[in-house]
Amino acid sequence: MAEGAATSTATALPVRDIPGSYGIPFASPIRDRLDFYYFQGQEKYFQSRIDKHHSTVVRLNVPPGPFMATDPRVIAVLDANSFPILFDVSKVEKKDVFTGTYMPSTSLTGGYRVCSYLDPSEPNHAKVKQLLFNILASRKDAVIPGFRINFTALFETMESQVATAGKSDFNKLNDNTSFDFLGEVYFGVRPSSTALGSTGPTKSTKWLFLQLCPLMTLGLPKILEELLLHTFPLPPLIAKCDYKALYKYFSSVAGSALDYAEKLGLNRDEACHNLLFATVFNSYGGMKVLLPGILGWLAKADKSLHVRLAKEIRSAVLAEGGKVTLNAVEKMDLTRSVVYEALRMDPPVKYQYGKAKQDLVIESHDAAYKVKKGEMLFGYQPFATRDPKVFDDADQFIGDRFLGDKGKKLIKYVVWSNGPETESPTVSNKQCPGKDFVVLVGRLLVVEFFLRYDTFTADVGTVLLGSQVTVTSLTKATSSSV
Repeated sequence: MAEGAATSTATALPVRDIPGSYGIPFASPIRDRLDFYYFQGQEKYFQSRIDKHHSTVVRLNVPPGPFMATDPRVIAVLDANSFPILFDVSKVEKKDVFTGTYMPSTSLTGGYRVCSYLDPSEPNHAKVKQLLFNILASRKDAVIPGFRINFTALFETMESQVATAGKSDFNKLNDNTSFDFLGEVYFGVRPSSTALGSTGPTKSTKWLFLQLCPLMTLGLPKILEELLLHTFPLPPLIAKCDYKALYKYFSSVAGSALDYAEKLGLNRDEACHNLLFATVFNSYGGMKVLLPGILGWLAKADKSLHVRLAKEIRSAVLAEGGKVTLNAVEKMDLTRSVVYEALRMDPPVKYQYGKAKQDLVIESHDAAYKVKKGEMLFGYQPFATRDPKVFDDADQFIGDRFLGDKGKKLIKYVVWSNGPETESPTVSNKQCPGKDFVVLVGRLLVVEFFLRYDTFTADVGTVLLGSQVTVTSLTKATSSSV
């Protein structure tokens, strides 16, 4: 936690009332929702309120509001110093706030509140998280070879498409490849080799959409989106058959994990729904955003960064006898820095929530603010990870930002995982159990890419909650590679 982020005692900073207003019930939250999605956009929505109140801690309404969420009122923490209060589970409750002020129907998760919606004080939280830790530990040796096999096939397809059509949709290839990769690495069975066939990504995306659509816009007419996406939840029935097929896959391949879950005292059915959620929502949903995000930032970076990455990666692999090993990857400091910088610029999960368990005093850089027990705290993570009082040129992607002594001191402000990058997930906190796995996968993408290519070009746009990357040219590696 950043120093002085939250305290219930005295503070050296001036104490201010939290500025901002929630406005008129019902009417103001709808107006604010329109500002957030259409008239201002999320970045301007938050920045305009910071500018108006001269404070990075403000009261405001967050979407989706009526009728999707009963109470849209939050205290927003929008800087790097106040944001870490959201990680302190001794001070904030994380029960049913994973997606914010609304919670998708448990009909989408087998009738269970899965781990992401549990507060660490609830008994099953520790059990499920321990189950996930066990899977990650038992399958750690499968990650690198599994990634290489699956993404080598992706790159070969990408090359063929660029050669024949002049472009390749990386997102589409990544969706299919990541889904197979996760099934193979976590459970030893590719989903595409089972009854799911090639339908897993499509079924998963439909299921994910039903949970996240209140936070999306699709470019449809505003009135249509407001009625379909932002006012009432879509019926879980839409994805019932898809979810049933996904559940059948997990129940058939996760036998040993489910046996372990029973030893932990978990119901086997509940454990399976949790494994499905962790794999599809947390891991697959994360990779759908993370990997195009990394490639997109690299596409927009100066080509000199490509040269430096290729040199570092190939030298480290050569020193390992031409093999991509964990030891080789750990020596690639620039590669790690690039992934951290991508996570800083565009964290896969942009919103964090927590309800105050007690009266608190939250500190921004400039002032302290009193929060009452029961008030909802909200953080928009890009404003914390692009805080200009912490990062120089905060809105620019700088690949080597985290190198050297100065760079290492900044790593604690990379908080994409619901906690500082310098800390580790435990059964008693809400930090992502796959934190190190995700960073490794991001690094492996960069490693495999620059073992094959010297440089590339791509068109980078936006799609739903992430970047759309269309690769337009690839320059094959001209120096020693594997």
